[in-house]
This record gives sequence, structure tokens and C-alpha cells, in this order.
Amino acid sequence: MTPFRFPTRIVNIGTVPLGGHHPIRVQSMTNTNTLDTDATVAQAIRMIEAGCEYVRIAVPGIMEAKNLRNIKTGLQKRGYQTPLIADVHFNPGIAKIAAAIVEKVRINPGNYVDKNKKSMLDAGYWMLDKNYDHELDEIAKRIAPLISICKEHGTVIRIGTNHGSLSDRIMERYGDTPEGMVESALEFVRICRGFDFHDLVLGMKASNVRVMIAANRLLVERMKEEQMNYPIHLGVTEAGSGEDGRIKSAIGIGSLLADGIGDTIRVSITEDPEFEIPVAYGILQATGVRITKTEFISCPSCARTLFNIQDVLEKVKARTRHLTGLKIAVMGCIVNGPGEMPDADYGYVGAGKGKVMLYKRQELVKKNVDEAVALEELIELIKENGDWKELIDNG
Repeated sequence: MTPFRFPTRIVNIGTVPLGGHHPIRVQSMTNTNTLDTDATVAQAIRMIEAGCEYVRIAVPGIMEAKNLRNIKTGLQKRGYQTPLIADVHFNPGIAKIAAAIVEKVRINPGNYVDKNKKSMLDAGYWMLDKNYDHELDEIAKRIAPLISICKEHGTVIRIGTNHGSLSDRIMERYGDTPEGMVESALEFVRICRGFDFHDLVLGMKASNVRVMIAANRLLVERMKEEQMNYPIHLGVTEAGSGEDGRIKSAIGIGSLLADGIGDTIRVSITEDPEFEIPVAYGILQATGVRITKTEFISCPSCARTLFNIQDVLEKVKARTRHLTGLKIAVMGCIVNGPGEMPDADYGYVGAGKGKVMLYKRQELVKKNVDEAVALEELIELIKENGDWKELIDNG
């Protein structure tokens, strides 16, 4: 059964479309000096080879924005057409340069507000509608040139709201809350819609997993209310490293994917970006939204298990891990085994000392198979049903 997914509009990011019926895309971000063309190109290639479908590049200044062209050319000369995303955090003028070069630009709404007037810091200033609405008009004027460039070049904009960088005007009205994050993004969406520009992606990111989940769920509710359906970027920002970073990312991103929310994901861990990609695909696989490998179902073992299930599982994996899309169960006994693998395509279930039952879905196909030949019998069963593929050795 295909999981429910919030139906979003399709935006074309270069040759890799996002949203709608398209697969949930995986992206990551370079951490090299963007002025070092060779280093950035080399790292981008490692990311792409690991499965990265969009390469995001930090663009902190004007010179870095201009160097995006050299990076793009360097990748193309090596045969890579993967879309590039410029990550712009500070000067909005940088986004205008980048938008004429790359396929997508990420902007932060907090950077388009006027931070220079002292009166804006007065308590209650942003609670007055005339001040709040006037600033929205000013923001529209500031972002109009970027929208014009994006229209000309077919560039997508991601409106990326971060929990830790909301503007004073949003903070005064909504506080540092999911509501503030959502409104910060949607007021920009409304401005873009006013210019008849719809090539947008929205992102609600936070290092706090619960805030990130709440903000994205609220975003979908609000989009439904306003008849919007823009694709959503998911990520837990500053998740950390190692097991901690992977767990936080899996909880935040995975919870939303299980809700049917999300069109592209980035796992943000403090490691080289190519190591983020396997984690991302693992989350997609675990939530059942994008199958990229064989899935194995196995029990933790108990006193009823009369064979070394850990050893058997590894042997089954070694022989069948190339059968992308299949679910194979290795269960310790017949007490709970068959009932706890209802959606497995094939089952290897302990039936007593030295004996194994083999299943095709819920049907018992081979009974009391000798453990010594059970793995070969399982492979033969897969072949008989037309699900076997020969492993191609690319070495």
C-alpha cells in the first residue's frame, strides 16, 4: 500500500522535478570554501556519487555567488548535471547574482526586513498594523528584483524559515514559535503569489525536533486553509554527529514522512556531507516512502529461537541485499513469526531444532527444511516466483 502523501505542486529544479508524484528527493550541502572551485567540485561529485540529487552550496558573499558559475562549469565538464542550490543567509543582493546561475536559491525571510530604524526596536512597534503592513510592502519591493530574475532563468526559490532566526517583527507578534515560523514563510509566499510566481519550496527547520515537527504540520494546515500546495523541504538543523545526529534526524524527518509530509530531505550532521546521504535513504526506506534496497524484518530473538538468528540473518542479507524492493523476514520461531511478518514477501522461520519453514507472503510453502540447506531453498523459492535478480559485480 502506498503511504498517503500531501499532494503538492511540481516545481522543476533543473532536470530533477520536485513534488507531486515524483520521488522524495535527497539533498546535502557542501562545507568547502566556495571560492575553492576544485575542492567544491570534488566534494560535490562525492555527494552525487553517494546519491545526492540536489547539491546545495553555501554562498556567504558576492565573490562566492559569482564563483558558482565556475563550480557549475567544472561539474558539467566532468559529466554531472545535478541541479545546484545557492544557500543565501545574509545579503539579499547575493541571491540575485546566484539566481542567474544555479537552479534554485534558498533565502531566509529574516534577511529582507529593515533592521536599521531605531524606532523599530520600540516595544509595541510591530503590534501596530500600519507598521506591520508597511514593512510587508517594503519587503515586496526588496524581493521583486529576485523574483524577476528567477522568472527569467527558471530558478526556484526555497523560502527557508529557521527557528533561531525569526525577524523582530515576527517575534513581537508570534514569539519564537511554530506559528511565527509558518507566518514568516507564508507572508513571503503571498508576496510571490502577488507577482504570479509559484516556483517555490517551503522549509521549516529547527534544532528542536518537536518544534520542527509542529511547524511543518502547522504549515500544511495553513496551506490547506489558503489553498496552497507548495513542496516542502524537511530537515532537523544542527542535529549533531554520530548516533545522536542520526536519531534526531530520523525522528524529525521520519515522523513527518509518516504523516505524508515532505518532498525533499536533508540530514544535517556534523560530518562530511556524503555521509548524510545513506542516512537520508535509510529514513526514506524505513518510512516506506522511497524503496532503494532490500528490507529485512527480523525478531530480536528469545529462548524459543533454536538457531543463531544473528548469524542466519547476516547470511540471508549477504545473498539477497541486492533484491531492491523485496521484504524478507527472518524470524526465530513459529509462535509469533508468521503473524509478525504480514507484509513480508518471503519468510525464513524457525520450526524447531535444525528445521526451518519457508513462506511466500503468508503462505507456508516449504515445511521442515533442514537448516543446512534452508538458505539455498529460500533463494530457489525467490527464483521460482520470478523475484530473483543476478548480482552484478561492478568491481
